[in-house]
Amino acid sequence: MKKIAFFTNLALILLILVGDALYIYYGIYTPVNALWIKSVTSALFVILGAANLFFAFKFHILNLKFGILLLCGLTFAMLGDIVLNIHFIGGAILFAIGHIFFFTSYCFLSKINWKDFCYGLAIFVPSLLLITLAPIFDFGSILMEIICIVYALIISLMVGKALSNLITLKNIVAWFILIGSVLFFISDLMLLLNVFAHLPPIVDILCLVTYYPAEIILALSVSASIFKSNPIETQQNNANINQ
Repeated sequence: MKKIAFFTNLALILLILVGDALYIYYGIYTPVNALWIKSVTSALFVILGAANLFFAFKFHILNLKFGILLLCGLTFAMLGDIVLNIHFIGGAILFAIGHIFFFTSYCFLSKINWKDFCYGLAIFVPSLLLITLAPIFDFGSILMEIICIVYALIISLMVGKALSNLITLKNIVAWFILIGSVLFFISDLMLLLNVFAHLPPIVDILCLVTYYPAEIILALSVSASIFKSNPIETQQNNANINQ
């Protein structure tokens, strides 16, 4: 079963990366409407998350609430990814809902506490200063600026919770969700610069080369401990569940 899990993950990851590369080429450097490529590629990381949810269940390592809520987060990220090209505010709202699901899923790995919010606010404050004070941004309206600020708060709290979990748990799953969350944050920062600061295409490329790896790593976090456990540990886990 581990071989099946490995090769399934490998195949899906390669397909996502190929889709990412194709969207960068056709979506940025050609006038072709490449939304369908983006949509298929985004659907693939949801399938990757669902596959790892299944593998985690089969190996009896699943924290069910964590896995299901994280998959919901991936699904809303997919929807946000698609809608963003059609209606920016609608896409941002869907992404924000996805981050709330991610944050909630992390809380089932380690209970929520005041340190989570301290780390989140430490990330949010410089983000707020950047959005409100940097002269390079042109949001077009106060409403759009407020939306970006609220979104920055939500994703900052999500990253802060991931950092807090790593400090508390110090395990492979915590590493996965932190790396995925940080890459997601960087991707959204690049999106902010691309849409509202009108910087060169390299910013758009950086957004995409961090976004899809972020989703891949988050999807893999559901079953990350499969390849960390040994047969004795797995048998003990199975015995504990049967009891």
